[in-house]
Amino acid sequence: MSHDHIIRCITSDGAVVITAADTTEIVHTAARIHRTSPVATAALGRLLTGASLMGIQLKHKDASITLQIRTSDGTLDSVVAVSDSMGNVRGYVNNPDCPTTYHENGKLNVGKAVGKDGVLSVLRDFGSGDPYNGMVPLISGEIAEDITSYFASSEQIPTVCALGVLLDKETHQVLLSGGFLLQLLPGADSSTIETIEKNISSLEPVTTMLAKGYDIQKICETALAGFEVEVLDESPIEYRCNCSRQKVENAFLMMSDEDIRSSAEESGHAEAFCHFCRKIYRFSKTELEALIEQKHSSE
Repeated sequence: MSHDHIIRCITSDGAVVITAADTTEIVHTAARIHRTSPVATAALGRLLTGASLMGIQLKHKDASITLQIRTSDGTLDSVVAVSDSMGNVRGYVNNPDCPTTYHENGKLNVGKAVGKDGVLSVLRDFGSGDPYNGMVPLISGEIAEDITSYFASSEQIPTVCALGVLLDKETHQVLLSGGFLLQLLPGADSSTIETIEKNISSLEPVTTMLAKGYDIQKICETALAGFEVEVLDESPIEYRCNCSRQKVENAFLMMSDEDIRSSAEESGHAEAFCHFCRKIYRFSKTELEALIEQKHSSE
């Protein structure tokens, strides 16, 4: 059972809002599904956490947000994370067994694996009408700074994003994962900004705070020291894939009869693979013919 949670808090004067999440189980699940190398686990974990923090800001029930990092110089190739409006996420990396390198201080070199010569794209789909797509060049490949840069340039919202994934040095198991997104609202004056900057400069990494036993509300209160803090909402979150056999069938129904038939391999089966949960859906030739029949009967 997942213990992962997400919380949103605001200062009582309405000047600063912060969203924080503990995503330890989510990242552990993602690493198990995708069999990721240590650095791929850290990169995917950070992007999943970032997507969750941004997803919970979506006002529409059926809305979703997709974060994708694509680079020409990174060994991960590309990283994708999708969140619903409740903060539940799913994701994958194109090269899950990407080689792991370390900084001199022993920390995982996520920036090198992700790469810098590329873009972070943010697609908000509100479930109806055209999705909103924003894109910014990467500034570090460390992901948190890139999300901060996205908010500054695409949405003109002063933002601080912190993301962290801590792995066991021996087993590479996920020990802790989490992050926060702190944003200044139009009511923020210079003294508010000064206090926030001072707080952020002395703040420990998210995984360090989690390791000390801080819950996500205490992390929010620490980042907002000096302010009266109100909790807006808190809810459980999980790694959640929304694929189904029905969705695959619907995709087949959009294809021509010829394409449906030719999707069957020499084995006589057609296979559809979900990137997010690695589930494989198999269809026999008989089932494919039944789909073609269904398609024509509904026309």
